[in-house]
Amino acid sequence: MITRRSLLGGAAAAATVPLWTSMTSPSAAAGRLPLDLVNRRIGHRAYAVVSGRDPVSGRWFFLAADGKTKTYPRAGRTSRTPLNVDTAIPLSASGATRRLMLPPIESGRVYLSLDRKLRFFVNPDGGIATPSVTDPHDPNAATEWTFFELTHDTNGVYANISFVDFVGVPLSLGLKTASGAQRVGGLERAGLSRIAAGLRTQSARDGSGWRKLIVSQGGRDLRILSPNLAAHAAGRNPVSGYLDPYIRQVWQKYRSVDLIIDTQSRWGTVAGRVRPNGRLTFPRIGSFAQPSTYAVFNCSVAPFVTANNVMGNLSARLAAALNRTTLLENSHQPDTTQGSFYRAARTNHYARLIHAHTAGGAGYAFPYDDVHTARFNTEGRVVHPHPQLLSVEVG
Repeated sequence: MITRRSLLGGAAAAATVPLWTSMTSPSAAAGRLPLDLVNRRIGHRAYAVVSGRDPVSGRWFFLAADGKTKTYPRAGRTSRTPLNVDTAIPLSASGATRRLMLPPIESGRVYLSLDRKLRFFVNPDGGIATPSVTDPHDPNAATEWTFFELTHDTNGVYANISFVDFVGVPLSLGLKTASGAQRVGGLERAGLSRIAAGLRTQSARDGSGWRKLIVSQGGRDLRILSPNLAAHAAGRNPVSGYLDPYIRQVWQKYRSVDLIIDTQSRWGTVAGRVRPNGRLTFPRIGSFAQPSTYAVFNCSVAPFVTANNVMGNLSARLAAALNRTTLLENSHQPDTTQGSFYRAARTNHYARLIHAHTAGGAGYAFPYDDVHTARFNTEGRVVHPHPQLLSVEVG
């Protein structure tokens, strides 16, 4: 999965350098991929913003409003300097297709908004301030928007729908290749409303704060924050400690039973137990302290390791099993039992409801939701080394 936070790092530039430069690279144009965008919210305007990193130069760029010109941001004179070039690509309000020619791009995002253009800013260090869903004072706070992630380079194309940060405007992805087609349907009709209703029901059932993940405005539900992001919104954590009783049960179980994890890689299958010091220990590999609820929902703080090594591999599978609450019933992970995910009373209800209200249950709901076997794949992605057409429907 591609992950990118609110600031995209960039080298500082002298104050005399223009805020933006524009150029079209003939070599990059040769590798461009058709990208079709369709607005399904008939009667409403929709806008797309394409941003990412140039695989050759490593520089961050946007596509300009014409949908083809690569536009490179330069450092702003002050903090949060508004971009002075329009990067909002308008889509038809009638459902007609708008075709872009996507240049090679890494760590890319395509932002999609309804009725309003999203606002981006550049800082003196060259970093880009992207729209925030946790800051109620963000200029985009009242705008309905979403995004999908993608990379398009010499290896082909990878794009995925992500709910790791929040649930917003529904969208779907399609990919045409010489060998066939792939599709990710995204949120079902009224999916956001149904997820919000499920969170309110869960709060009423157990007195928890799941309903506080819902961001409403003017009597309507605008978006739903992930439990990870909600922990940072206005300094509150509405589900703090929610999984702690389950985590304690897991740690108690594996004091006397081996936890067996298939790394699905060159490290093979490994076994670990919770030692008297309270650490889940895999001999000759490493160990994990008992995590907090926040660590499980976040997946990237201690005790989880994000390095591309055996501990990082175990972190992904352990965090996925804790979010899906499959560890008390199954000591062999990753779990491949049909219908086994999210069955515990205390589970990641945000992820549970997302997978219940997306087409085929597909779409990232937490950072390690890509842990799967041949029997399960909940990534919500399209991928192919030889793509012919990427298509997106929004709204």
